[in-house]
Amino acid sequence: MKYLFSIIISLFFFTSFSQENLSLDYYLPEGIVYNKKIPTPQSVLGFVPGKWHVTHDKLVEYMKILAEASPRITLEDRGRTFEDRPLILLTITSEKNHQNLEQIRTQHIQLTEGTASNTTSMPTIVYQGFSIHGNEPSGSNASLITAYHLAAAQGSEIDELLNNTIILFDPSLNPDGLQRFSYWANTNKSKNISTDPQDREYSEVWPGARTNHYWFDMNRDWLPVQLPESRARIKTFHNWYPNILTDHHEMGTNSTFFFQPGIQSRTHPLTPKLNQELTKKIANYHAEAFNKIGSLYFTEENFDDFYYGKGSTFPDINGGIGILFEQGSSRGHAQETDNGILTFPYTIRNQFTATLSTLEAAKAMRIELLQYQKNFYANARKEAQSGIYIFGNEKDASSAYHLAEILKRHQINIYNLKNDITTNGKNFKKGYSYAVPKNQKQSRLIKAMFEKRTSFQDSLFYDISAWTFPLSFNLDFIEKSNNADLGAEIKELNFIKNKTTNKSTYAYLMEWHEYYTPAVLYKILNKGLRAKVGMKPFSIENQSYDYGTILIPVQNQNIGAEEIYSFLQKIASENHVNITGVSTGLTAGIDLGSNQFRALSTPKIALLTGNGITSYDAGEIWHLMDQRYNIPITKLNTDFLTRKDLSRYTHIILPNSNDQMIGENIILKLKTWIQNGGTLIGYRNAAHFFKNNQLMNIEFINPENNAKQISFEQKRDFFGAQFIGGAIFQAKTDRSHPINFGYKNNTISLFRNTTHFIKADKQSYNNPIQYTKNPLLSGYISKKNLDSLSNTVPFR
Repeated sequence: MKYLFSIIISLFFFTSFSQENLSLDYYLPEGIVYNKKIPTPQSVLGFVPGKWHVTHDKLVEYMKILAEASPRITLEDRGRTFEDRPLILLTITSEKNHQNLEQIRTQHIQLTEGTASNTTSMPTIVYQGFSIHGNEPSGSNASLITAYHLAAAQGSEIDELLNNTIILFDPSLNPDGLQRFSYWANTNKSKNISTDPQDREYSEVWPGARTNHYWFDMNRDWLPVQLPESRARIKTFHNWYPNILTDHHEMGTNSTFFFQPGIQSRTHPLTPKLNQELTKKIANYHAEAFNKIGSLYFTEENFDDFYYGKGSTFPDINGGIGILFEQGSSRGHAQETDNGILTFPYTIRNQFTATLSTLEAAKAMRIELLQYQKNFYANARKEAQSGIYIFGNEKDASSAYHLAEILKRHQINIYNLKNDITTNGKNFKKGYSYAVPKNQKQSRLIKAMFEKRTSFQDSLFYDISAWTFPLSFNLDFIEKSNNADLGAEIKELNFIKNKTTNKSTYAYLMEWHEYYTPAVLYKILNKGLRAKVGMKPFSIENQSYDYGTILIPVQNQNIGAEEIYSFLQKIASENHVNITGVSTGLTAGIDLGSNQFRALSTPKIALLTGNGITSYDAGEIWHLMDQRYNIPITKLNTDFLTRKDLSRYTHIILPNSNDQMIGENIILKLKTWIQNGGTLIGYRNAAHFFKNNQLMNIEFINPENNAKQISFEQKRDFFGAQFIGGAIFQAKTDRSHPINFGYKNNTISLFRNTTHFIKADKQSYNNPIQYTKNPLLSGYISKKNLDSLSNTVPFR
């Protein structure tokens, strides 16, 4: 009987919630008449938004039908995600504006070029982007209602808005992530929705749906532009240069709603003060709208506008106003919170409200926003310095090319060098180097991408504090005060067409400097060809070869000399590397038959994934191997690792992880595999895992963080200042060590955002990479951490 009583009590304890009576009227403003010829979301989806999480295919279906039904909307397919989902964009404005859209766009671009005469009759451009994090879905679900409202609402108010505004409408910035999360939330939804935060519905499985296919956080890719989703939106951005860009996110369930401005002392110094003033003025429209519906909100006490690689900050360095919206997340359909039961429809309504208040601000502040953008670029031209940045790598054309590629995507003009130059001991070769004039339209963006900044107004950062692009690509770069070395402008950027030269019946050589040499070596080994690596430099036939040069003998291979040549010719061309044929084994240095050439074997690589593993880091490694190098990689789930045959792999990579999620059985299995010849590669905090499980003898430096004369109120900021959000540091390299093969300089620039400080080994040869005494190159680090980092090692 007591057990039955307990069951009954439990039934009363848990709260359920129903959304059966949900209506579109819950979202839409009162007193507006809608065109009945325009299909509602439920007429296509089969449900009112908020009852279920919309899948990406249904979202696209509705947007296509809406575009066909409404003359206010055109739809563009801008490409595909890694999972082959369309990257659509809706352009929403009045019929009259649609008839003159290209003219309007051209006139708007003239604002950025100093040729626009006046702004009084020009419309504002607003880019509204939703749910760049797939498991923050209220934005994309709100886009259904916003698009319907803009297509179907009638009356003078909507006419005035659409006549004076061009809306670039991106309903899903992350289609793959949105699809993944909608599947999770919908398949775990109950008829009687459990609001218990511990319900399975609110705890999605690894890797979660925040990221795209390769587990990248795409809200950090607005500057690097490495992913197809990013490339589509950046192309649209630079095609229009919107006055306002909104970025709709979600945050912790117990939070309310946030809109910018954030903490203004953490705004990047290159952002004009007027930008934050206008952001605050726009915020008044949000506040008024949220007051009207009774939703709680906050502003100016979290988040920041420092890193320009986020959606809410990227517009700030491009003459626009970026606005971050953060809605407390239901993480499903309804959940108990500190603010009561938070329902999915409620989160959607708040996001929808923010879309309309943004458009209201854009309409009311139209001339002010247009004039701000015009002045932004006019002032940038006035303050732009003469001179150029030069970057490159005389041994690695591909890395320099990929940075040039990023600059071109941001509409930055780049040039060839007039001649090869040598300065400060660095050689800059034509074709391997590029020049960027400072004095051009994007002068502020160029400065943001090239500057090395080590002083800051605030010591706390929501994100990274440094992203100096030439350092990020480990390129040589210099700054010159004149344009004497400037050659012809590069209109079309192309890879250097490298090839295999000098057909040989003896051997071929490939230096290890080029970015794509790992891809080439894998193809060589996978072909069944023998290859060796040179442990020392040498010279042959009037050419010098560095540490790590790859030797491919012609004789005693499984295919003939002619086929070897054709094969090497093909893969060299495809991967932009040089492979040179030689006719002798006699060198100045180690001869080609020396034991200092070590035989190589085809790697069989596994990557640990699943519970306990940081998906960002695992995804980055997966993407590198799969997309860049075309090297097969097996993803092993930690939950099932004890059942797997590890003998199939020569190398296993352990990304950043939660040690406690890797059990004793897994550790024992890995140890046995290592004893049998396997190589375990650890990343980031894997160093602690290696130490704690006696896999490696590592000693850490642990700086004291004793707070003195710090009040309770100051506690959070004090400890926040000890966090390394992301900065760039210099390390010296032992170039004779295999880990450094391919690097031509004696120093390397390293990005880090951890406080794992590893003591250098007593034997100097065991420290192939070691931070310098004063290692900070760019970014913020506290003095205490900088002292701790000095002379430590990032690799063991």
